[in-house]
Amino acid sequence: MSTLFDLSFLRKLERLSLVASRIRAGQSVGERRSTKRGTSVEFADYRDYTRGDDLRRVDWNIYARLERAFVKLFEEEEDLAVHLLLDGSGSMDWGAGDQGSGGAGERRRGGDRETGRQGDKGRDENKWVYVRRLAAALGYVALVSGDRLTVANLQSPISNLQPPISNLQPQFGPVRGRGHALRLLEWLAGLKAEGTTDLNAGLRAYAISGGRPGLVLLISDLFSPMYSEGSEAAPAGYIEGLTSLAARGHEVAVIHVLAPDEVEPPLGGDLRLLDVETGEPQEVTIDARVRALYRRRLAAWRDEIQATCRARDVRYVPVETDTPFDRVILYDLRRSGVVR
Repeated sequence: MSTLFDLSFLRKLERLSLVASRIRAGQSVGERRSTKRGTSVEFADYRDYTRGDDLRRVDWNIYARLERAFVKLFEEEEDLAVHLLLDGSGSMDWGAGDQGSGGAGERRRGGDRETGRQGDKGRDENKWVYVRRLAAALGYVALVSGDRLTVANLQSPISNLQPPISNLQPQFGPVRGRGHALRLLEWLAGLKAEGTTDLNAGLRAYAISGGRPGLVLLISDLFSPMYSEGSEAAPAGYIEGLTSLAARGHEVAVIHVLAPDEVEPPLGGDLRLLDVETGEPQEVTIDARVRALYRRRLAAWRDEIQATCRARDVRYVPVETDTPFDRVILYDLRRSGVVR
């Protein structure tokens, strides 16, 4: 863990916790108040001991009689279910850095790729590197806090079937306890961002099969693919997916990650762009007028996302990958009420 974060930053993470504004009942011993009646010292039940549980909660009298470890549950000290959902589409593996899949002689641009240039900025400006570091830090906060953590990489190749079928990649968890932190890092290191992701389909599928309600943190660039609906093309989007999560009782926060070149593309002239997810080409001419139009549409798009989230009681956190990583965790997410 110290190879990814220095020890001083780890100690700062250990003082944080993820915020659930609507207190909900959990299933295991943790550090959250439950909606069940009772006091913090009122016994509720037992469950089997699992790796990472606090040994102080083990009932050693039962262990002496049965030679089997059980953990005591108390009604107002139960865990929060934390779900980290990563957008694993190809547009997420974009930007400068040695973890991107773009090779020499090509450079990607906001879901597109411009031939003939090579990225030369810092490693953390690759969105997929940045996103996995965010997931590692937030996952570590959840594990240290005794929360029940699940992480899923959402990838859903466009299908000829209607509606599109969403494929959830093998997920990590659910697990509890800081003893799982190294396994979390190893799992995240093995993830790849490729293909397309229909966020609506992926989020709906997770709402149905993702376990008990809790706090969902979606980390995505929110670039929507197009799929064929009858004879017309329609954007897959993300709004129905967020609505499905809320309908299942989840609290949701969206961490919207963009690279600096997607906010202010350093392009000009006559270009042939290739969509990084579908390979579709697009001929464009970029001049001052087009740049100004791009900025206006980007600002309007972000405002629309923020309004959509606000209407559904979803927290919205815009992030650009040239922002120092510790500032995002310790300041931006704190200010937005995601951590405290």
